[in-house]
Amino acid sequence: MKKLCLPVLSLFLIICLSPQLLQAQDDDFIRQPPRRVILTKHTRSDLDPQQVHISLVGKDHMRVSWVTDSKHGKSVVEYGKAPGKYNSKATGEDTSYKYFFYSSGKIHHVTIGPLEPATIYYYRCGGSEREFSFKTPPQKLPLEFAVAGDLGQTEWTNSTLEHIGSIDYDVLLLPGDLSYADTHQPLWDSFGRIVEPYASKRPWMVTEGNHEIESFPIIYPTGFKAYNARWRMPYQESGSTSNLYYSFEVAGTHVIMLGSYVEFDAESDQYRWLQADLAKIDRKKTPWVVVLLHAPWYNTNTAHQGEGESMRQAMEELLYNARVDVVFAGHVHAYERFTRIYNNEADPCGPVYMTIGDGGNREGLALKFEEPASPLSLYREPSFGHGRLRILNETHAFWGWHRNNDSSSVVKDQFWLESLSSSKTCLKSVNQKENTASSSVNDEL
Repeated sequence: MKKLCLPVLSLFLIICLSPQLLQAQDDDFIRQPPRRVILTKHTRSDLDPQQVHISLVGKDHMRVSWVTDSKHGKSVVEYGKAPGKYNSKATGEDTSYKYFFYSSGKIHHVTIGPLEPATIYYYRCGGSEREFSFKTPPQKLPLEFAVAGDLGQTEWTNSTLEHIGSIDYDVLLLPGDLSYADTHQPLWDSFGRIVEPYASKRPWMVTEGNHEIESFPIIYPTGFKAYNARWRMPYQESGSTSNLYYSFEVAGTHVIMLGSYVEFDAESDQYRWLQADLAKIDRKKTPWVVVLLHAPWYNTNTAHQGEGESMRQAMEELLYNARVDVVFAGHVHAYERFTRIYNNEADPCGPVYMTIGDGGNREGLALKFEEPASPLSLYREPSFGHGRLRILNETHAFWGWHRNNDSSSVVKDQFWLESLSSSKTCLKSVNQKENTASSSVNDEL
């Protein structure tokens, strides 16, 4: 795990060493000069909802989350299928937290539904006059995911978000490193405001990265205080006991969000949960399985070498045996796509691994890749951008990586992906392993 900076308390200030300075001591790679951080201010009243974002809950519900500066804000969402006409209403809950001298606003979470698929809903939060709208994902394929990691809140972030928003999609997936607050809590508020125009219109499903940890010995030993309070995901609905790892299903696709900074060995809660979650998937009903995590298991960039290796050794076999189709990671600030892999070798029944930690972070790009290039690595480029996974039907999907350091988004890498659920060879080998294991158990008995 990458070392986090630790704040030093004084009478008036929390001083935190710059993460770039720490990295300069540990990492031997060069990053492109980053663009400036954008601090988005709150310009509305204390009762007005801000930082509005939505996330999927179960097959036909949506969680609406927002913040009010006033402690008197109500955790109520009114919604309907026509502008200004709200024939449904739901009440939720609120929370808040303190981090040293910082006190958050009132953080509201309200689950609404049941909702119809592929339908536009109009809603308002806490009785405010301001109206938002979102579109629910389809019930059946096709389905399109936008994928962006290590987003941050810089001019590069704005570029990424504009390109994502310029083409319609159904759900956004974010494999960790959201705000880059790094203990400076007002940056969480600023991040919520910069993404609100996008995250209030389509569900954003996220998992945590190292920049979400924000731990401090004795006082905040477990970390993730701000992340868990602000970005609540549907972990309970998937049988998880932690907001740091969970799964959900949408339109024939099972998506698993793993926690790179939570215990993951064979004795851990996360490992046991993953085993149980994978065992529940019916590939006849759910032909696609997608996994997201933060620290990549495969990486030929010189940045963050080996940081995901222990997790790979612990969990890779589970994903392989379940015939996971694709694994997305962040952390490395570049784009890279691998062939199907298992245990460091090309394997037609393994997942396609992709690193997409190029959303717009303030630290710049990881420019240096190992040479010569590994034959397992099919495309790699240190540029900011985002990806799109369009799942067309039960057997085929189309992936495109959009580079955004041009004046407009440019597709630089694309390929067709076939679901492993349609591969008779791969599914046959899984069934043979299961039968062998069952026979061994019977022999012992």
